[in-house]
Amino acid sequence: MHVISRFKMKFWYVIIIILAALCFIIWQNNSIVVTESDYVNAKIPEAFHNFKIAHISDLHNKRFGKGQTKILKKLKNISPDIIVITGDMIDRRKYDLDAALEFIEGAISIAPVYYVSGNHEAWSGKYESIKESLEKAGVTVLDDIRVELKRGDSTIYISGLSDPDFLTSSYLEGTETTSVEEQLRQWSAYNDDFNILLSHRPELFDMYCKYGMDLIFTGHAHGGQFRIPFIGGLVAPDQGFFPKYTSGSHTKNLSTMYVSRGLGNSIVPIRIFNRPEIVVVSLESRQQSGR
Repeated sequence: MHVISRFKMKFWYVIIIILAALCFIIWQNNSIVVTESDYVNAKIPEAFHNFKIAHISDLHNKRFGKGQTKILKKLKNISPDIIVITGDMIDRRKYDLDAALEFIEGAISIAPVYYVSGNHEAWSGKYESIKESLEKAGVTVLDDIRVELKRGDSTIYISGLSDPDFLTSSYLEGTETTSVEEQLRQWSAYNDDFNILLSHRPELFDMYCKYGMDLIFTGHAHGGQFRIPFIGGLVAPDQGFFPKYTSGSHTKNLSTMYVSRGLGNSIVPIRIFNRPEIVVVSLESRQQSGR
């Protein structure tokens, strides 16, 4: 009898551990965290002091509540001046444009939305339809385009790089960066202005720095998928194991890049120690901040 009792106790301990692990994983994959930062640059006009940017990346068709209500509620509470999206709104393996558009239609009612493509849009074979749907909803699609943002008489600029995987068919081909570098070279002629760059690819940070981009928003790395406390992400596409750029801000010379951990998943269906993330960056004019 004692043997049976001990067996039952061990059985229930195992069940409790499994249930706890499942609850933790569900929470990790569905509880959105908002990461807020201030960014100071002498080139930011005073009119853009406290200009708030909400950064979304790598939704991969994921739904956060019916009609994307959970993520839209968080965005509304943030009250951003603009929303920027750095690609992979859809997943090419389980294509579902409706899930992305549910989010877009809610987001566009909160603030102007600026978007660049990711590798999943590039490989979907349906990008023209995706782009048409986004523009119809009111999104500004920045495919190798530079546009101005105005406040009163002051202007800053936002640019977007089309994902380089429009020129490839798979990860095995590597990343063709010739067109990316050429586009950055053209924009570097305007480095006296304050320039925001949207790109899906954090691993190209050195290139963004080389051509003097000021503030860069990227995604793609999914936070390293599994994050090891005090170490960082485990693996990321185009960066391999223990990647350098998976989360947070990175500064080199006069360029600062913010990497979103993203919202959804693709090949690997779960996140560990890596909650879905909305990045929020508030611009600070040096004149106003006193720094």
